[in-house]
Amino acid sequence: MLVAAVPGEDRGGRLAPLRVSGAPAGRVTPVADLAAAVAAWERRDHPRWLWASTDGIYPGLLRAGARVDRCHDLELTETLLLGYDGRWGEPRALAAAWARLSGGPVPRDPPPRQAEPPGGGQAALFDTGPPPAEIGTDPLTAVTEVYADQAGRIARTAYPGRFRLLVAAESAGALIAAEMGRDGLPWRADVHDRLLIELLGPPSPVGGPPRRLAELAGAINDAFGVRGLHPESPAELLRAFAKAGFDLPNTRRWVLRDVRHPAVPFLLEYKELYRIWTAHGWAWRDAWVQDGRFRPEFVPGGVVSGRWATRGGGALQIPKVVRRAVVADPGWKLVVADAGQLEPRVLAAVSGDARLAAAGAAGDLYAALATDSFGGDRAKAKIALLGAMYGQTGGAAIPALAVLRRSYPRAFDYVEAAARTGEQGGLVRSWLGRTCPPPSASFAADGTLLTADSGDTGGGAALDDDMPRARPDARARGRFTRNFVIQATAAEWALVLLASLRTALAGTDAQLVFFQHDEVIIHCPADQAAAVATAAQHAADQAGRLLFGDSPVRFPLESSVVDCYADAKP
Repeated sequence: MLVAAVPGEDRGGRLAPLRVSGAPAGRVTPVADLAAAVAAWERRDHPRWLWASTDGIYPGLLRAGARVDRCHDLELTETLLLGYDGRWGEPRALAAAWARLSGGPVPRDPPPRQAEPPGGGQAALFDTGPPPAEIGTDPLTAVTEVYADQAGRIARTAYPGRFRLLVAAESAGALIAAEMGRDGLPWRADVHDRLLIELLGPPSPVGGPPRRLAELAGAINDAFGVRGLHPESPAELLRAFAKAGFDLPNTRRWVLRDVRHPAVPFLLEYKELYRIWTAHGWAWRDAWVQDGRFRPEFVPGGVVSGRWATRGGGALQIPKVVRRAVVADPGWKLVVADAGQLEPRVLAAVSGDARLAAAGAAGDLYAALATDSFGGDRAKAKIALLGAMYGQTGGAAIPALAVLRRSYPRAFDYVEAAARTGEQGGLVRSWLGRTCPPPSASFAADGTLLTADSGDTGGGAALDDDMPRARPDARARGRFTRNFVIQATAAEWALVLLASLRTALAGTDAQLVFFQHDEVIIHCPADQAAAVATAAQHAADQAGRLLFGDSPVRFPLESSVVDCYADAKP
């Protein structure tokens, strides 16, 4: 059963049952309390909800106590379909989708909502997006007509069944993201405070850097024989190194490690501690941790490959030492489940290379590869496979790649074909149909995709680390597309895993509380931890079957049942 939900003024709204095609299947029901009505329909009929944006409506429903099982997110689906057509960066909101459908002028998307730490709060129950005047018609009409149009466009993709799975997984991911933001990651503020003092010393009573950073700044200045140098300033550091006879391209860690200067050890420690202080220090804790929970705002599909991003809070960049503050509640445990060697296994599955797939059936794919083709040399097997996926073609990778090409030609040709397509300016797709940006796409300094005509934020997607930051040359784009077909498919597998695990945990006390690329954390009562770990592996197996059918490739999860996140297996 499909039900369209359109919020109205205050707490009210309208609900309309629909057929799968989007045609009306019953009368429109005005409701005075949309959250209560949604909860009642959910208990009675378990429908799939149709709405403009999960990010715009579901957090409000959650605050009002209404959770749902399934939805179709029009905005996320429009993003996928625009990308599929090579139209990355075009406006994707309901108003824009309706304007394209009705032939009117296409409005720009509203600017991305700014992150709001806990306690900042939103006054309205729902963040409903553009008002009816901007849509130019009744919002319910826009929702249902855009949905019907999207269904037709999905049916015209090369593999409609796969694309429907992608849309369902993306929409489920949006529900999960909102729920994780609502439930929060367990966080001990007292533990956090102790480790900050241990690392940084006490905070300055008059503001400014804590004691240890001040000491290191002094040692760095002494090593250069200067005063007033700010170690957090790359420009000042480059000038200081230049005066000392070192012409450096930048001050990144891997560059500094090769520099023989007495300031370097102090500087490396300073950079590490400064990042902790600014990104996860006392100010961060006061803003983001409340009532024993860290509640970040996850952004599904926030990077071009489909990986998630976050809107404030730095949830995807928590240093291992800071993870000591992530502690389960008394009587509860954290189940940390991590998919090992995910991208190589995805390559084995999507390429259809029988020999590599056989290796992918093993627990340690690299070891199986080494035994099969690399004389037992696991390191060489790993270099070859990662080199093929990431375009590393020089140095130690050259002989290893030659073995890989000879032993696993279909896998090698799969990524080579993606690289050639990218070098020629073409588009490549993930297994389910997510499409890479065109070569003409431009990006801001923070990786946000910009539209070609206006410079305003369009797709709202942050950039993966390996995507060229400017108009790429052919080889750089080839390296990107080579990995895109694997990384984007791995992101899809992880999304389906999440959705399957969410279904398996329904009705239990266990909560999904954190997700990062190929790692998920579940907070659950201690006596449920073993069952949760088993459910996670079953969800991984199901994700493999849903994407790749009867492929022999396995997707094992390594699960740790711990009290503290930092104690999980690396």
